[in-house]
Amino acid sequence: MTTPTAPRLGTALARLLVLAAALLGVLLAGAAPASAHAALTGSDPGDGAVVATAPKEVGLTFSEQVAIGADSIRVLDPSGRRADTGEIIDLCSGAVVKYGVALRAGLPDGTYTVAWQAVSADSHPVAGAFTFSIGAPSATSVALPEQTAGGGLVGTLYGIARYLSYASFAVLVGGGAFVLLCWPRGASVRPVQQTVVRGWLTLTGATLVMLLLRGPYTGSGKLADAFDLAVLQAVLQTKTGAALTSRLLLLGAAALFVAVLFGAYARRTDPKERKDLAFGLGLGGAVVAAGIAGTWALAEHASTGIQTGIAMPVDILHLLAVAAWLGGLTTLLVALYRAPSVERSAVERFSRVAFASVAVLVATGIYQSWRQVGSWSALTGTRYGQLLLVKIGLMGVLVGIAWISRRWTQRLAERTAGAGPETSPETEPEPDSEEEELQELDSQEAPDSARAAQLARQRAAMATARRKKARDADPERTGLRRSVLTEAAVAVVLLAVTTVLTATEPGRTEEEAARTGGSTAGSAAVPDRPVDIRLPFDTGGVDGKGVVRLSLDPGRTGANALHLYVDRPNGKPLDVPEIKVNLTLEEKGVGPLPVAPDRIQTGHWSASGVQLPLPGEWRIQVTVRTSDIDQTTIEKNVKIG
Repeated sequence: MTTPTAPRLGTALARLLVLAAALLGVLLAGAAPASAHAALTGSDPGDGAVVATAPKEVGLTFSEQVAIGADSIRVLDPSGRRADTGEIIDLCSGAVVKYGVALRAGLPDGTYTVAWQAVSADSHPVAGAFTFSIGAPSATSVALPEQTAGGGLVGTLYGIARYLSYASFAVLVGGGAFVLLCWPRGASVRPVQQTVVRGWLTLTGATLVMLLLRGPYTGSGKLADAFDLAVLQAVLQTKTGAALTSRLLLLGAAALFVAVLFGAYARRTDPKERKDLAFGLGLGGAVVAAGIAGTWALAEHASTGIQTGIAMPVDILHLLAVAAWLGGLTTLLVALYRAPSVERSAVERFSRVAFASVAVLVATGIYQSWRQVGSWSALTGTRYGQLLLVKIGLMGVLVGIAWISRRWTQRLAERTAGAGPETSPETEPEPDSEEEELQELDSQEAPDSARAAQLARQRAAMATARRKKARDADPERTGLRRSVLTEAAVAVVLLAVTTVLTATEPGRTEEEAARTGGSTAGSAAVPDRPVDIRLPFDTGGVDGKGVVRLSLDPGRTGANALHLYVDRPNGKPLDVPEIKVNLTLEEKGVGPLPVAPDRIQTGHWSASGVQLPLPGEWRIQVTVRTSDIDQTTIEKNVKIG
């Protein structure tokens, strides 16, 4: 009976690389460049507001602390000239994160554009723009640049470097752990040495690239700024710059660990000395690995939001568990294909390490998911939640394949135990016709260099055929190779999804921004001009996201015409079952005054004769129902009269 053969290493690795590149490209292309943890929750004046007189300043309110630079907020007049003084004002108070910029005196009427850019506390850039009008809306010549912070070529290169840093960290840490915990003989196996060393080189190179690109990634978006020393100096003073610098210093200690592991440790023959050195390497390596993992925890999602004191240690444990599993898996794959033999005991030990790593991943992953998502609606209704579901699915597939690998390991152990002392068919001599032919070739004299080269090629081909024959004669090891290769392929996809997930705004923050998006400071309406406001909403159900555009005409005391336009996130009309409006003037004790608008057409509701008896700051509450059970109420304050 013909037994199946394992795929060739070159072809298998090529497929993995192609898969990684293709998937990373798709995920990076689908990720919004400005996705991050912080979100703009309000502005004064509000988006689309019409104010009677020019305000002294423009204020922006964020969901969490952000880093604001000297040119982070720009206000442009209708002709595109700067209308602000460039003076950034810190308006933060208690838990409110608010920054503003002072405006020039004597601004004429017209539509003004506010363009802002900042860096959130978890290191990702955020940017956006909105308009407000003084006196009356007007045409504007402002054309904002299409490329925002975190996008373009710089954003793509930075994303690739982030992916490579995660992958190489796993290979470096997991490879070292695999040698120390599972296969000490692997310290002297050259393919294993090359794998771990390449992990260190890739992580070092990716970290340097991220450090150089950090300035343009969060700023101008221009690749040339990567070599600007002033920009680099500014980066080094940020939290992310300090984390990347610390990672480089820790990689110096990691280089010493690698040198000792594949040098002094590999050469030790005395069991006691080898055991003592292994203990020291394990202790020191764990400290260095935890330190490198901490550079991510201190600069990204774990460092901001709720329960940071718990989240950062949990994040470090999560990263170490990922490295022990996926990095060890990569090293095992290389060993199975390129090493002369791998003892079954090493595979069994790695199986136990992988099981413990998965247990840690599940525990830490549940906590991280709760912390970043916060609700069932965010799990399905936000990009972060959807990516998290994909990651959970891939984890399930990976665990299933790992279970198959474990079964192959058990079968290999049973067969070897039944055969007596442990042997490896890959190393057993086979004195057959091929061996005799090799000896015959060796005994022939090579009359010239061409003949010698031909004999060398023949010997190499016969040696390859012999190894393939021995491999094909061992179905247990063939099955193990294939299952481990499949694990590695799924791990490549999982790591790509995780990379994009770490750059995506958490579901908890996105929902909070949606809930508070309409609670900006009140915008003063110009007398006898319509009040136009935008109210983002999310009912949490299917097709429950959108924007309500409300127009109150003429926007004064007395009778007004109310128009409501309900749009999907893509701007198309959304037909909802019900929409209600309440108007309240709290300072005078008036209201709430209910308004039940009539449906005119898809996405358009209207009510006439809406009475506003007194001037003042009115609170407009809009209740949107998108299904029998899904509804939400959003509100905004406007000044009337």
